[in-house]
Amino acid sequence: MMIMKRLMALVCAAMIPAVVLTACSGDKTDSSSSIVVGIPQDLEDSLDPHEAVAAGTKEILFNIYEGLLKPDENGELVPAVAESYSVSEDGMTYSFNLRDDVKFHDGKNVTAEDVKYSIEKSAGKLGGNSLIGAFDNINEVSVRNNDTVDITLNEPDIDFPAYIANLNASIIPKDNAKPAENPIGTGPYKYVSRSPQENIILKKFDGYWGTPANIENITLKIIPNADSIVMNLNGGAVDMFARLTSAQTQQLNSNFNILEGEMNLVQAVYLNHSVKPFDNVDVCRALSYAVDVDNILELTSDKKGFPVGSSMFPAFKKYYVDLSDSYPTDKEKAKELLAKAGYQDGFTFSITVPSNYQPHVEAAQVVSQQLKDIGVNAEIKLVEWNTWLSDVYAGRQYEATLIGVDASSLTATAMLDRFVSGADNNFTNYSNAEYDALYEKLYSTPTDAGRTEIYKELQKNLAVNAANIYIQDMAEFVALSDKYEGYVFYPLYVQDFAKIKLKTQ
Repeated sequence: MMIMKRLMALVCAAMIPAVVLTACSGDKTDSSSSIVVGIPQDLEDSLDPHEAVAAGTKEILFNIYEGLLKPDENGELVPAVAESYSVSEDGMTYSFNLRDDVKFHDGKNVTAEDVKYSIEKSAGKLGGNSLIGAFDNINEVSVRNNDTVDITLNEPDIDFPAYIANLNASIIPKDNAKPAENPIGTGPYKYVSRSPQENIILKKFDGYWGTPANIENITLKIIPNADSIVMNLNGGAVDMFARLTSAQTQQLNSNFNILEGEMNLVQAVYLNHSVKPFDNVDVCRALSYAVDVDNILELTSDKKGFPVGSSMFPAFKKYYVDLSDSYPTDKEKAKELLAKAGYQDGFTFSITVPSNYQPHVEAAQVVSQQLKDIGVNAEIKLVEWNTWLSDVYAGRQYEATLIGVDASSLTATAMLDRFVSGADNNFTNYSNAEYDALYEKLYSTPTDAGRTEIYKELQKNLAVNAANIYIQDMAEFVALSDKYEGYVFYPLYVQDFAKIKLKTQ
């Protein structure tokens, strides 16, 4: 409680006003096999898996859609729509053998033509852009027979199976002209309805090919105001909420079990390198020296986060380099670098933060206070989530933003490709010739050991050049009503509702 009081005393002037939501029993589905899950934002970017961008959207769609392969809770790739696959000797062709018992949520059987269409759509070969950069390497998708689809690459890529397991490579019906309005997948839950800014309803899919879900009905209750989350939980309107702050968990009543894991993301102050003064590396380094990561963890998460120094989190064990000590807190060094860059009197900039993610709001408030010690005024700009997506991520109209960036697949490139100059997902506008050259070498390096070393060098490049003010891989706190059990943490940013069950089941 002392930590919580210290945090409140530090940032109370910057807190957004609370919006009171009444927690009434009428919000919940009257069923012995149902659960209400609170989420901080509506799924506004797209219900089409090939167009979904936001991590908060993808973690929900994980229950509706599947690819040829999918990740499990241990970080392994397991068969999904495909029961197996093989690779040609030259590494250029992947042949996927399809299951014969997979149905879409509309009752139709999945066909090889559906698979071909889905992969080509995901790769941008039917128009538009691919959200999976590695799919630019796809030369051809062909149907060998009713049970086999071949994907031929331009160059060998040992990480290709992991890209196939990406949500953006999900299999959808070829004849569904509007998947964003009528989501149809093959997952354990099917989409029922959506009330914008209120809820999304999912229902157990009885025709699911794999292990069936336990809970019949899922209501995703949208709670965009962080101050209302605890009220909804304690009042009984919500049975589960993931990614709470440490302070929020301390306010919950005894009806909840608090589960703790890792978010598997990189929380940082992401800098827009196309705007001044962040086009000057000395300024970026100065801010990194001024920020005290240990203090942020102490004030926001009872020291339960995992400090990181680059754009990779510890769960990527083979590729991860611990660079968390790259910028030990040194206010005088920070002032020297600012003076060198011509900002001896400091400067003012804004940190844009989505208001529905309280852990990021709290971290931004601490960072803002810390930067005052070197004469830098960081003004916090709270925005709604859809505004963040349109203005910051897509429009790149911002100076700095504090957010957590996750991996879309079980590949190191999923965290590192966003810093290549000109990449569609390079929302920080980072541009470094050495980084680009290193990344390009990945595609001509034949061995896993060689590629692993390049991944590590890329991380070091980001650290040395203070590409962002790196903070932590956040500890994840999940509140789950004591009526339920079975929640499982994944090494990716997903929520697996199918494994949750009533304790009587």
